[in-house]
Amino acid sequence: MAEHDSSQITSLDVKLSAYAPVDRLRWASETFGSRAAIGTSFQPAGIVIMHLAKSAGLPLKAFTLNTGLLFPETLALKTQLEEALQISIEEVHPAQTVAEQAATHGAELWKRNPEKCCELRKVDSLGKKLFEMDLWITGMRRDQSTERSATPLLSLAARPDNSDVWKLNPLVDWSRDQVWAYLKEHKLPHNVLHDRGYRSIGCWPCTQPSSGNDERGGRWPGFEKRECGIHTPNKKS
Repeated sequence: MAEHDSSQITSLDVKLSAYAPVDRLRWASETFGSRAAIGTSFQPAGIVIMHLAKSAGLPLKAFTLNTGLLFPETLALKTQLEEALQISIEEVHPAQTVAEQAATHGAELWKRNPEKCCELRKVDSLGKKLFEMDLWITGMRRDQSTERSATPLLSLAARPDNSDVWKLNPLVDWSRDQVWAYLKEHKLPHNVLHDRGYRSIGCWPCTQPSSGNDERGGRWPGFEKRECGIHTPNKKS
């Protein structure tokens, strides 16, 4: 699909909103082929998306941003999912290791400037990966937080050069309960940290257990920050 087809987004969004999530993924695969990929940080919604694609026989690739600061439990879950789903999940790494970043920007940058740390360890990595795809599939849901309450099903995001990349959130209208019910129904593995009170899991220095309606309330404690930045460079639909 051409970059200049942004005028189609509104009508496509309406059309896809009537589809079940698996049919949204089927549309993605049929429309974008090998230029569509699932980005996952192994939150429950991402696991559902990968399972839906695999179960439907859709050849959608999956990748994750390995920041070098992921919990051991998260890395263990990646291995579990690859075995359970019989898939390979590509790891995308930052330009610098954590040690190299410390030498350049000072130790524990996340304590002083979490925005910059996220930029170096996640946003820049994703930006490079986006040049390999025309459709980026994510697990964002509207009920995750106030900031995500208006998340569209289909939109345009931007690569680092400001060129278009389509973005699909096939579970955007699902609730947390729906996601967990699916995991249980299909006996899918999940991050054991969820059983210890972690509701949304990112890098270990910037994630803690939380409660309440804000699913992302345990991210970046002590800062007015709820997003790492990878979901913010969206273009208008």
